[in-house]
Formats: sequence, C-alpha cells, structure tokens
Amino acid sequence: MKNTALITGASSGIGRQLAWVHAETKGDLILVARREDALNQLRDELVARHGIEVLCIPMDLNEFGAPERLFDQITSQGIEVEFLINNAGFGLHGLYHEQEWATDEAMIHLNVTVLCELTHRFLPGMIQRKRGRILNVGSTAGFQPGPLMAVYYASKAYVLSFSQAIAEEVERFGVTVTVLCPGPVDTEFFDRANAKQVSMFKAGATARDVAELGYRAMLKGRLVVINEWRLWFIQNWINPWVPRRTMLKISRWLLET
Repeated sequence: MKNTALITGASSGIGRQLAWVHAETKGDLILVARREDALNQLRDELVARHGIEVLCIPMDLNEFGAPERLFDQITSQGIEVEFLINNAGFGLHGLYHEQEWATDEAMIHLNVTVLCELTHRFLPGMIQRKRGRILNVGSTAGFQPGPLMAVYYASKAYVLSFSQAIAEEVERFGVTVTVLCPGPVDTEFFDRANAKQVSMFKAGATARDVAELGYRAMLKGRLVVINEWRLWFIQNWINPWVPRRTMLKISRWLLET
C-alpha cells in the first residue's frame, strides 16, 4: 500500500467523506469501524471509482486491547501509515447525573483514550521516517463547557489541547498534527447522541464540506481549523471575553432549545 491513510469511524459521516477525499488523491486506505457491511460497501465503491487499495478492518475500538490489535495487524503486514485520521467518537445529550455511567465511560475511552493510544502507537514510525500527518477530529464544543453534553464537550476540550501540544513536540521531526473543530454537521451523530431535537443541530454543515476542509488543513500542516468563519470569530474573539457564568448559561440554552 502507498500514501496510506488510516481512518477510524470510517463507515459514515465525516469519516466516510474523508475516505472519499483521500481516495481522490489516489492514496490507499485502511478503514476502521464497527459495521462491516458498511465498510465493505464503501471499499467496493472506492476501488471501483479510483482503483486504489483499501483494507477494511471491522473493529469496535472500545473493546479492551483493540487499538493495540489494530496497530499489530497493520504493522505485521508491513504497511506504513502516512496519515492517521482519528475520527471515531460519539456524544450523548442529557443531564450528567441521569446518564448511565457505562455510556459516559465508553465515550471518554473512545473520544480520548483510543485517540491517544493510536497516536502513541503510530507516531514513533512517523518520527523515524521524518514524515507523517495526523488529523484529530475535535469540535467547536472543545472551546467551552457544555451543560447537557458535559462529558462530550470535555472530551473534545481534551482533544483540542492534546493535539496542539503534540503538534509543537513533533514539528521538528517533519510531522504535523491538525485538529479539525467543526460546528454542527449533518450526520447520524445527533441521532445517536439523542440530540436531534436541539435546534442548533438542525442546520449543520455537510460532512463532505467539513471533510474537504479538514483534509486540506492537514496537508498544509495547519494547527486548528474551524469550518465556519462565524464560529471561528465567536470562539476566538467573543467567548474569551464573556464572563464564565454567562457562557455556561448561554451554552446550556443552546443545548436545550
């Protein structure tokens, strides 16, 4: 395989569109997600359209030891991952004390721990080769706390902070780390999060537009990218000046209306 991108959460949404964007560059792909049928269908479409090599690995990354098994399976075949795209993740809407702890624990593990472990396992090879690009899919949720989606917002704050710190560490080795922070995106994410009724989630960007923006930013080695200029302006020029209690109330209002 050549010019290979590993994409987690590749069966739908932003991950699926990132696979299409990379395939259009004639790069090969390793696609990881739980739904084997969806992965195989995507593989067949990509191969038929672009003539690339696609390896599908059906896997629940939340299972114990899954990231290690994924890494071993890839490296045992002598495949070098040039692009690591950590896209897998999910959210949940509702009061924190009413959520099942097992669900929140799984969210933290997938959104944070799995992302970190895959980065930790694939990064040394990139550093040794003095090339490689990492794209972590975060969210504008990472810029402020989110009452009614407390764990999800906190997990994306971790991704935002972690990605920037690692980017600074590896820059001198010829490796880049980019964190993509979209606002609402029209995917099945909000169905799974039980948040489809929230008004601000009903007019999201398309997954294709977000994927194209994130992929281009990764190629350029950009640090943080937000998909809409209004959101960029709010996060960088308004939020830092709003009193903390006021920001919390605004954030909650947005998530309950």
